[in-house]
Amino acid sequence: MSALALAALHPASTANAASSRQNALTASLLLPLPAASPNQTNDEVFGIFDSAPNLSALPVTEDDRPIGLINRNIFMDSFARPFHREVYGRKSCIAFMDKQPLIVDGGMSIQDLSFRVVEKGGKTLNDGFVITIDGRYAGMGTGQDLVRAIAGLQAEKNRIVMESIDYASVIQRSFLRPSREALRSQLPDHLLLWEPRDLVGGDYFYCRRFDDGFFLTLFDCTGHGVPGAFMTLIMASFINHALTNDNRHDPAAVMAEVNQRVKSALGQIDHSHKSAASNDELEHRSDDGMDAAFCWVATAERRIIYAGAHSPLILLRPGEDIELIEGDRAGVGYASTPMDQTWQNHCHPVPPGTAVFLATDGLVDQPGGPKRIAFGKRRLCALLAEHRNASALAPLRAVVLKALEDYQGTETRRDDVGLIGFRL
Repeated sequence: MSALALAALHPASTANAASSRQNALTASLLLPLPAASPNQTNDEVFGIFDSAPNLSALPVTEDDRPIGLINRNIFMDSFARPFHREVYGRKSCIAFMDKQPLIVDGGMSIQDLSFRVVEKGGKTLNDGFVITIDGRYAGMGTGQDLVRAIAGLQAEKNRIVMESIDYASVIQRSFLRPSREALRSQLPDHLLLWEPRDLVGGDYFYCRRFDDGFFLTLFDCTGHGVPGAFMTLIMASFINHALTNDNRHDPAAVMAEVNQRVKSALGQIDHSHKSAASNDELEHRSDDGMDAAFCWVATAERRIIYAGAHSPLILLRPGEDIELIEGDRAGVGYASTPMDQTWQNHCHPVPPGTAVFLATDGLVDQPGGPKRIAFGKRRLCALLAEHRNASALAPLRAVVLKALEDYQGTETRRDDVGLIGFRL
């Protein structure tokens, strides 16, 4: 009996270790408590509970196989009623036994055990559950240890996921390093705001130097977080392979080639034409792409050639009103975008002192303000025009981000945010 009391007070020795392993089994929650037998009387069970105040339930076994469970509170309350002890004291303990407790095998996973406990109801969390090995009684498990193990498993899963995302962020930022270096060397006066909503995101930029200028893109892929980040690497690879010495002066042509590469690689035909595709194929077809601004900047000639897919170009020339050039209303690579889709080039002079900006919709579409409406292109243009005389563009990053955060207020960030600005 003293051993039983000691075991009742001792925590599950392996519960903490099990919580850190994704393959944890029910046996890891096992408390090797002695059990009562049908031959024992209720007076003896009372003595067991009385000597082990932390024992919440007592299993009952016959021929080393569990047949029931005695709940401490139910038993003690019943025994405290007038004359119950005199009537039932010398009778078998099965009189107060739950004949249908939860009995599980020690080889069951913690996850499956949690489902069984939910099916069985809240009573099992209070009483605990009986654990068997090869059908024979091995011990008890408590609801508290089960909850602790589930919480540990969940924390472990979250840790693994977050470590993976952290490393994915390192990879994504590493892929951006050549473009960052190209921006710094080609454009000493530039602004770069690249802020994923999560650690990784679907906004991305690409800059490549040539002898007579540079090719710059800012694009926003489908989704955000890990799916968006996957798409950015796919798109960056396609852009890198599509861009050549022969087409670098023609952003619209580069965009058209990337569109074809994406649609061919991902099999993104127009989903409205079901043809002979099976229902399973139709259900699992992807529809991913990007909104983008592709620009060729001829540094010596001081001009920019721009092609846009939903993404605008903003020009702020000295002494002139800010100019917003909208892109074409066709995304790149989507199933609904034709394989032979073309985009239009827009050629603009870039006089000395002109500031050029590219922005993703995560900035302009962020809701906030008293009316909870989008930040909007007009508000962004007004903000940039307000600081048109800034001696350098880099400090505007903090200005734009602060304005967005103030406008956002208590609203959650909806998307990744991207903004690039430069002066030649």
